[in-house]
Amino acid sequence: MQDLLNVVLPVFIVIGFGYVATWRGYFADAYVDGLMKFTQNFAIPCLLFSAISRLDLSQSFDLRLLVSFYTGATTGFVLGLLGARYLFNRPWEDSVAIGFIGLFSNSLLLGLPITERAYGADALAGNYAIISVHSPFCYMLGITVMEIVRARGKSPIALAGQVAKAMFRNALVVGLILGFIVNLTQVTLPTPLTGAIDLMVRAALPAALFGLGGVLVRYRPEGDTKVIAYVLTLSLVLHPLIAWGLTRSFDLPVASQRSAVMTAAMAPGINAYVFANMYGVGRRVAASSVLIGTALCILTVWVWLQILP
Repeated sequence: MQDLLNVVLPVFIVIGFGYVATWRGYFADAYVDGLMKFTQNFAIPCLLFSAISRLDLSQSFDLRLLVSFYTGATTGFVLGLLGARYLFNRPWEDSVAIGFIGLFSNSLLLGLPITERAYGADALAGNYAIISVHSPFCYMLGITVMEIVRARGKSPIALAGQVAKAMFRNALVVGLILGFIVNLTQVTLPTPLTGAIDLMVRAALPAALFGLGGVLVRYRPEGDTKVIAYVLTLSLVLHPLIAWGLTRSFDLPVASQRSAVMTAAMAPGINAYVFANMYGVGRRVAASSVLIGTALCILTVWVWLQILP
C-alpha cells in the first residue's frame, strides 16, 4: 500500500499545486487555458510521437490480450455514452465526452509504475503492447463518434470528409501517425531534434496535471455527482472485470492477465479531460472524474492486487 501511495500521491500533489495556485490568484485563470492548449496541442502530441516512434511494435502483441482489454474499454465507452444520454438526459456531445471517460484509462501515468512496483519491470511487456495502440484506438473511436454526432443530418460522404478532417487536424492524432511512420520506416531522426522532443515530453504530464488543478477551480462536481459515480463505476469496476473474465477465458499467461487487468483498473487519464476540452463539452464531469477516480483507484487497485495471481 505504501508503494501504491508513493505512485499516486505525486499526481495529487501536482494537481493540488495547480488548484491552489489558481484558486489563490498566483496563476491567473487565463493562464490555465494557455497551459492546457500547450499540453494538448504541443507537449502531449510530442509525448505520443516519442512513445510510438521508439516502441518495439512486435513485442508481446497477443491479439487475445488486446481483445481482453479493449472489449472492456469499448463497453465502457458505449455504456457511458448511452447512460449519459438516456439515464441523465445529457446532450449527445456531452454524452460522447462522458463515454470517453469510461474508455480512456490512465495506462501510462498510473498503469506502468503500479504494475512495475507490484510485479517487477519484466512484467511490463503486455502493458507496452496495450499502450502502443491505446491513444490511437481511443482517439479514433472518440473523434469518429463525436463528429458523427455533430454532423447529424449530413450525407455519408460529407460526414466521412468531416471525420477525416477532424482526425487529421487533431494534434494528438498527428503525433501518433508521425510516430508510427517513424517507427515503421526506421527513420533515424537528427539528435538535436530528438533532444528537443525529449524536452517537450518531460514537460507534458506535469504541465497537464498542473493545468488540470487549475481547471478544477472552475469545474466543480455540483449537480454531476450521479453521472460521475456512474462513469467511474464503468471505468474502475466494469472495465477490469471484463478484462479479468476474458483473460481467464482465453487462458492467457499470468503476466498478460496482470497487464490487462491492472491497466484496465486504472482511473480515467488526463486525456479524458483533454478530449472534453478539445470539443468544449462535458469538461466538469471529465475533470472531476479524473481527480476522484485517481483517489478511488488506490482502493480498487489494492483489491485487484489481492485477486490476481
